Amino acid sequence: MAAAGPKSVLFVCLGNICRSPIAEAVFRKMATDAVVVDKWRIDSAATSTYEIGNPPDHRGQACMKKHDVPMRHVARQVTKEDFMSFEYILCMDESNLSELNRRAKLAKTSQAKIELLGSYDPQKQLIIKDPYYGSDEDFEKVYEQCLRCCKAFLEMNS
Repeated sequence: MAAAGPKSVLFVCLGNICRSPIAEAVFRKMATDAVVVDKWRIDSAATSTYEIGNPPDHRGQACMKKHDVPMRHVARQVTKEDFMSFEYILCMDESNLSELNRRAKLAKTSQAKIELLGSYDPQKQLIIKDPYYGSDEDFEKVYEQCLRCCKAFLEMNS
């Protein structure tokens, strides 16, 4: 796996403005509350270039604010270095998974474990659907899924 030192997780979705920054913020708060955040390197990224440099979607920010989850992020794209420097790359859907596996092969030296974040869901909801074209309720559902998955992931890695 990745070099000795902090554990590391990169959350990935298509644009890095909805699902992955929500997962990143939820996981960071959980790790902070569990007093283990200093043992983790936590980030999020996109498979696409669509939103690079943009803040998270305002609906996602409102959802995080409602749940008292701090969120500070600027969208970026996954890099070749990410495949070497992160222990886990957790993505939101099959399209992300396919693209990440393709890029990992191109990186040639990938050491990251690439998985669906939903594979950690105790309710077995494997896919975290993109809420971008949806409603506030869709962002709430993403938050709840991320909460369940991140809790299980953190417990398995503590």
